[in-house]
Amino acid sequence: MYDPTVARLTYRALLGRRRALILGVLPLLLIVISVAVRGLTGADDQTASDVLGGFALATMVPIIGVIAGTGAIGPEIDDGSVVYLLSKPLKRPTIILTKLIVAVGVTMVFSAVPTLIAGLILNGNGQQIAVAYTVAALISSIAYSALFLLLGTVSRHAVVFGLVYALVWEALFGSLVPGARTLSVQQWSLAVAHKLAGGDLVTSEVSLPTATVLLVAVTVLATWYAGQKLRALTLAGEE
Repeated sequence: MYDPTVARLTYRALLGRRRALILGVLPLLLIVISVAVRGLTGADDQTASDVLGGFALATMVPIIGVIAGTGAIGPEIDDGSVVYLLSKPLKRPTIILTKLIVAVGVTMVFSAVPTLIAGLILNGNGQQIAVAYTVAALISSIAYSALFLLLGTVSRHAVVFGLVYALVWEALFGSLVPGARTLSVQQWSLAVAHKLAGGDLVTSEVSLPTATVLLVAVTVLATWYAGQKLRALTLAGEE
């Protein structure tokens, strides 16, 4: 279910000079903000939680997920080069799963690693805040990558739809409308972070069992459906 050639091509597409620069902007900004905040306020647990939750998990992770998830397959579909890939004797689920693994890896590196570094800068991992948000970033990277890979498979406007979800649904409705929080990858990952950190510094609107079930279900279903859409795309091309 993993093809090294597909993985190499996907890594090359995602980590090209232009896209790598885009991927590196938000992590660098997070580090700069963390250094500035630590210099101005000192080591404060609440401030660390606010920065990591409000910027890293709510903004940086989903946007990087959009770039990596949609970029893993969307450009190939747009320019038609996916036809060459589909002509190879590869199972369509193998292509999707390989691209998902690559997208998850890229998202984790560009989101979870900076989150850990920022947490250590802000309060030295006091009350396990840095570790808790890092684990949340790792977990949400998987779900975001699966969702946005699916978007890249079904829509030519995947980046737009992905940003709408990340910035409007997650950041706006997720913070204002209680019911919307239940359908938020951010809240699901925060449930795990809350368990690790303990106390009231990290909170979630979703219980840990519910969050676990939803994270697994969304990841599996999105990956499966992306494979089905890619298979349908193959059949359409053959017709």
